[in-house]
Amino acid sequence: MSATSLKTITLSAIFGAAAMAVAGSAAYAADSKAMDKPATEKCYGVAKAGKNDCAAAGHSCAGQSTKDMDKASWVSLPAGVCAKLAGGSLTKM
Repeated sequence: MSATSLKTITLSAIFGAAAMAVAGSAAYAADSKAMDKPATEKCYGVAKAGKNDCAAAGHSCAGQSTKDMDKASWVSLPAGVCAKLAGGSLTKM
């Protein structure tokens, strides 16, 4: 085997290992971000007018509810909080 071929093979191995390390660290970063995100749930009946998170009966987007504590509008809250709120429900009423 010539010196040029050996050098080419060695450089290919080094660059291949580096590429795998970069790909692995990117996958790890994506996984750790997902783990940092707390669990949430939709809580119906507790949103103030204009403070809902998404579509409901009578409107199609976040921030469009027209009355306080609308039973069809929801907000996203950390898991377990909705059950502790007066009027809060995990199901659409």
